[in-house]
Amino acid sequence: MKIKVKEKTDLVDLKNFLDYSESVTKDDDTFQKLMFVYKMAVKELNTKIEIFKEESKFLYNYDLIDHVNVRIKEPESIIKKMKKKNLTLNYEQMIENINDIAGIRIICPLQNDIYSIKNMIQEIPGLETVKEKDYIRNPKPSGYSAYHLIVRTPVKLSKEVIYVKVEIQIRTMAMDFWSSIEHKMIYKPEEKPTKKQKKEWLNYAKTINKLDQKMMLLRE
Repeated sequence: MKIKVKEKTDLVDLKNFLDYSESVTKDDDTFQKLMFVYKMAVKELNTKIEIFKEESKFLYNYDLIDHVNVRIKEPESIIKKMKKKNLTLNYEQMIENINDIAGIRIICPLQNDIYSIKNMIQEIPGLETVKEKDYIRNPKPSGYSAYHLIVRTPVKLSKEVIYVKVEIQIRTMAMDFWSSIEHKMIYKPEEKPTKKQKKEWLNYAKTINKLDQKMMLLRE
């Protein structure tokens, strides 16, 4: 199936690529094609980020980026999130409203590094920032801290260039430690956490934030 696109567009405009009214089904041909494009988007963007990582180490003798994780959201998780948002289960709604199907998580040593990485990413030619949220200066009520970007990155296929949304999360190693444990112990379990547990995790987040600040001052 040929994909026709404009100079700069999102997948939702690819009228020859999918049927808007078609229901989201993980085993159908349309879903597999979409997942392929999302995977290529993550792959291309991750390559650019890895270049930043090696460049900072080689030119400045500093590991600006400790490591990078990439992922494509599982079909069941996509459908579950669509239901939670009360969306109609078709591909138009999925592409327009689920921004974290393709995701990249960048882990760095210090808080200042987060903003350096963010600026470098936003300077990538052809990349468009759709949305950004600073959960470092404004943490979530749970205590979660990170910098989130939703970007549209060009994916160059053999004959077309498709712009695809990717979520980028940038965290320090301390933030990532807290978030990973919190996700397993508080966010994922079937039983809802008590108020006491939530308060304890918020205090842990504040402690980690203070540690981040002290480490930054120590380096300076």
